[in-house]
Amino acid sequence: MNNEQKYHPHFSSHFGKWGTCLLIVLLTANIVSAQQDTACMPVREFTADQLPFHESERLTIVANYKWGIINTDVGEATMMLTKEKFRDTTYFYARAYAKTYRFYDNFFMVRDVYEARFMASDLRPLYFHRNINEGGYTIKNTYVFNNTDYAIYASVQRKTGPAKDTVLPGKSCTFDFVSLFYNSRNLDFDHYHKDQIIPISFAVDEELFHIYYRYLGKEVKKISGLGTFNCIKIAAKPVAGEVFDGKNEISIWISDDKNHIPLLIETPIVVGKVSARLSKYANLKHPLSSKID
Repeated sequence: MNNEQKYHPHFSSHFGKWGTCLLIVLLTANIVSAQQDTACMPVREFTADQLPFHESERLTIVANYKWGIINTDVGEATMMLTKEKFRDTTYFYARAYAKTYRFYDNFFMVRDVYEARFMASDLRPLYFHRNINEGGYTIKNTYVFNNTDYAIYASVQRKTGPAKDTVLPGKSCTFDFVSLFYNSRNLDFDHYHKDQIIPISFAVDEELFHIYYRYLGKEVKKISGLGTFNCIKIAAKPVAGEVFDGKNEISIWISDDKNHIPLLIETPIVVGKVSARLSKYANLKHPLSSKID
């Protein structure tokens, strides 16, 4: 472990290093460790009109770190979406970039790239790739999803070592980080009661994790730099590790409109607190009608 990693132990993660933690917090922070392998959230067909997003949408989410008198934005993640077609298959192509700001590059530089292709019809994943470069730690994941038996053909390469191939026994609701983010936005929270659990699973590296959302209802929330919004609120308890102590829940506020975009995420960590807020958006499919002022 190098000096930067020792100086910033709270930037390492149960699933990897800082950037992976950042993406988890920014994009899928409402995931938690399930106590058992529960039933999947149903995966179903959608029409284009039913989806809360469309091609050309762009979201930028800023990560903030608080500890004592320290209160600073440390990095951001940007997500972009396009639609493509190969032969008779129409799919979405999503790209996500996570990075630290220039000042924090001096302590622990993060430059992460995520790519995903998933079906436009039912949002099932087809392909996923992540290329992680975090403070000298590198890892690459490449997944090809078989949507007949749900097997995931995975290739994982750490640092400069050889790639290791494996087959993961996925389920109909097993996603990667990015396709999970978009699929989750299509949940109809009006059909859930308070504290209801919504199980899902996702893959990272050579592992599968069974996770769930916990619905908490509606709330009005002020988002720094954007205004005040009607929100859908979710709480979740993350897996205990080097970042999360496993005792405190993550809180997530989602726009209570047809877009279902993440507005704010807050969670205590082992040292301090991390939050992530929407800072920029472009080409939303629907008006941001959840905005009050």
